[in-house]
Amino acid sequence: MALLIELAGWIAAVLILASYMLVSSNRLSGQSRLFQWMNVVGSALFVVNTVWHGAMPSAALNAVWCAVGLLTLWRLRRMAAT
Repeated sequence: MALLIELAGWIAAVLILASYMLVSSNRLSGQSRLFQWMNVVGSALFVVNTVWHGAMPSAALNAVWCAVGLLTLWRLRRMAAT
């Protein structure tokens, strides 16, 4: 189990870093679904990892980060439907 939790943390780090690099290099828009999904999945995996390690401030930050991404995805979907 510990190995899976560590793997989740590393995957989270790669996803969030990659999304930031792609937006910073203008290869993705901050409003793109891919950027938002990379952040949602990455932050959710960080929540798992940080709760396991007892790092509650980091878990809270990543839970909010995940919620922001999900809210943005919901708004993007709603805008596309109109």
